[in-house]
This record gives sequence, structure tokens and C-alpha cells, in this order.
Amino acid sequence: MDISNLWTLQVMMFFLVAAGAVLKSTGILKDDAKGILTDLVLYFFLPCNIINSFRMEFNLEILRKFAVVLAISLLVQLVCYILSKVLYNHKPKEVKRVMQYCTIVSNSGFLGLPIAQGIYGAEGMMYASIFIIPMRVMMWSAGIACFTESPDMKSVVKKLVVHPCIVAVYIGLGLMIFQAPLNQVYNAVLNCGIPLVPDLVKVFLGALDKGVRSAGGCTTAMTMVLIGMMFSGMSLRSMLDSNTLFISALRLVILPALLLAGCRLAGIDPFLTGVCLLITGMPAGSTSAILAAKYGCDYTFATKCIVVSTLLSLISIPVWAMILG
Repeated sequence: MDISNLWTLQVMMFFLVAAGAVLKSTGILKDDAKGILTDLVLYFFLPCNIINSFRMEFNLEILRKFAVVLAISLLVQLVCYILSKVLYNHKPKEVKRVMQYCTIVSNSGFLGLPIAQGIYGAEGMMYASIFIIPMRVMMWSAGIACFTESPDMKSVVKKLVVHPCIVAVYIGLGLMIFQAPLNQVYNAVLNCGIPLVPDLVKVFLGALDKGVRSAGGCTTAMTMVLIGMMFSGMSLRSMLDSNTLFISALRLVILPALLLAGCRLAGIDPFLTGVCLLITGMPAGSTSAILAAKYGCDYTFATKCIVVSTLLSLISIPVWAMILG
């Protein structure tokens, strides 16, 4: 992509993060606003954005690329799981669990999808939406098992199939695959000859289409403002230690580098490689602090991992994008 566009995106993200921090520090956004904004992004704005990303003509080549992206994602999750089991056995139990979770689960859904769209456009976000499916499975199985007993498969499947972002993938795939029959039905309704019906259908569908597009367009701004709220009032110096820096290096540098080497050795399409690398190189999952607090682990350390890795990702993301060209 054009380097000037990349840095424009990055500076815009910094401005939005700063805006969130200022709004929080001045009291305009209260503490309880973080939970409300998080739910709005996860349950409304992000699903709308995912649906928008599937607005393209379907063909077998897209289906083949879906399979490639899923295969890469499964391998990445396998590597993350193995690393989480072997790297932290010498750490205290409360810290070990947090580091294991941060190795398995990234912030790819909440932060990665908007950034994938900003760098690679709607097509990139579509493939990124497919890429995060195995990560969500790991999040609700091996990820939860880092803090408590592993949930049964029924619970994992239930959480996966009804998650708003996954439901948005269903809708997006349906619209993309069946767009030709849907267009035929639409044209038949417009030509039905019944008074007012064609006009009402055009108004309704037009309003729905613009509403979904407008809501999806808010995702990046809402996400960055929310991240700015997280950083408000925090001292970065007090958060820097060997453990937080290691998690940041693993998530932002080591895992993406391994993926890049593997994809180039396997001759994977550069566009798909870029999308997968970008999502793999996301910071620690924001749910780590919530789960750590719930199950008696070091939630302060979990918060440090989130903040440090997220701040450093604002540097690592454009660097990886430039390496990929």
C-alpha cells in the first residue's frame, strides 16, 4: 500500500487514542462508559463492519482463499498453545496463567479487524474475519482453561455460534454467496406492478443498507477512543518489566515473524500473508485482565500486558506493513 496512506492511518489512530484519553481524564467519559462502549463495538458496530466487508462477488477462488486462511490460523493457534505450555513453567502461578492466556488470545477481534480494514480494505477485513474464528475457539476453551477448568465442548460451540461477530460472518457469507438470487427476487418485487410496494421496498432496503454501512464506518473511531480510555492516567514507566516486554515481543514480533517465514516458504499469496500476519501480530487480549481478576490471578500484571503491548503495536503494525510492502 501507499506508505503515506499507512502513516496517515497511524497518525489518525494516535489522535483518536489521545481523544479517548482526554475525554476520560477530563471526566466527560465516566468509568462505566468503558463497558458500554465495549458492548457497542462488539455487539453492533463491529458486526456491521464485518457484514460490509463481504460485499463482493463470490467465486471459487474466494472459497479457496478462505480454506488457506483457516489452515494458517489453525497452525498459528497450535504454535501459540504449545508455547503457552512450555515457556512459563518457572513463573509464579498467578503470573504464569496470565502469560499463558496472553500467548493464546490476542486482541485480534476488537482491534485487529478495524486495522485490517484500514490497511487492506474490505477484502482484507473479510479474510481477517475468517482468520479469527479458530482464535475464538481457543479463547473459549484453552484460554479459559488457563484460569479454571477447561469448559466442555458444548459450551465452547454455543459461545462460538452465537457470538455477534461470528453471526455477522454468517450473514456476510450468505449475502455474498446468494447475491444473484437475491437480486432476482429484488427485481421481481420492483416489477410486480403492485402500487407502493416497490417504493416501500426500495426505501426500506436502502435505509437498511446505509444504516449498516454508517454503523460499520464508526468501528475504528470507537475502538481507538475506547483504547485511549484504558490508557488514561496510567504511567508507562511503571508498566515496563521483563514479563510485559516479553509478552509484547512474542505477540508483536516473534509470532508474526514465524508466520511470515512459514508463508513465504510455502508460497502463500502475499495478500493473504499480509492479512494473516497483521492479525497474528495483535497485542494481548483485553479479556485477560477481566479473567485474571475473576479467578484470583495478577490482574494488575494482566492490565500492564494489555497496555504495553497495545501501545507498542501502534509502532509494530506500520513497521510490519512496510516490510510486507
